[in-house]
Amino acid sequence: MLNLLPDTTDKTIISKSAVEILTTKELTEEEERDRFRLERQVERAFSAAGKALRELRDRKLYRNSHQTFEEYCKDRFSYNRSRSYQLIDAADVVDNLEECPQFVDILPTAEGQVRPLTKLEAEEQVSCWQEAVEAAGGKVPSGRIVKSIVDKLREKTNLPNPYYLGQVCQILPKDIPEIKGKNGCWGIITHVGNYSCTITTWEGEYLVKIENLKSLDYDETECEYMQQLCQRLVRLHQVGNLDDAVGWLLTGLGKRYQPFLTPLQEKLLAVAEEECGLILT
Repeated sequence: MLNLLPDTTDKTIISKSAVEILTTKELTEEEERDRFRLERQVERAFSAAGKALRELRDRKLYRNSHQTFEEYCKDRFSYNRSRSYQLIDAADVVDNLEECPQFVDILPTAEGQVRPLTKLEAEEQVSCWQEAVEAAGGKVPSGRIVKSIVDKLREKTNLPNPYYLGQVCQILPKDIPEIKGKNGCWGIITHVGNYSCTITTWEGEYLVKIENLKSLDYDETECEYMQQLCQRLVRLHQVGNLDDAVGWLLTGLGKRYQPFLTPLQEKLLAVAEEECGLILT
């Protein structure tokens, strides 16, 4: 006969096990080892991705399906060029930090934490990371803390401005009122100073500090395309008495980060240029 009565014995066993897990705070030696191993896997996830991308690039393991590493990353991982190289650069920094276990016992857990270190020499990366860990109270520092340490080093040692003429950058106003309305706008670097750059956007030139800029990491061909696009947008903006629709188009394209226009966007821009007399029919 089929027994439909509940099996209380099993439930009792499960209940006792659950209680034991909840009430026992101490970990066994095996659990401690597992925890350490799993935490390391979490911490090194971004670094492992960067190392894998680096090997794929260096060995050109994409060559049977794609002409360039950038195209491969975009199709296979949905990474644009900027993201791919951010991970690779971050992996290089982590490799450097791991080579100094006598000084570094706390490693980064996210790519953004080491991004400010990528432009520094190996020794400077280690010293800045140590200082950032101390500033964070012995814990993993945020990217903001690391960047503040790097900025202090830059001011103290007069490190070179990492930006260059013709580079495409995004403006990050933060708490700077003069450029508050330009949040997210992209532009072209037209002058490089010691601690700031002049950046040309579709609606004007702005003097922006290094910490308020973010490179979009385009390659040379993409930078040339964006420079030409910027010139077109500037000419269109200078026409004056623009229809609201043209203003919306300029605002939208001024915050578009892809180094190309879609066919529809190109068509709309060409129509606007024609309407404003910039293209002779």
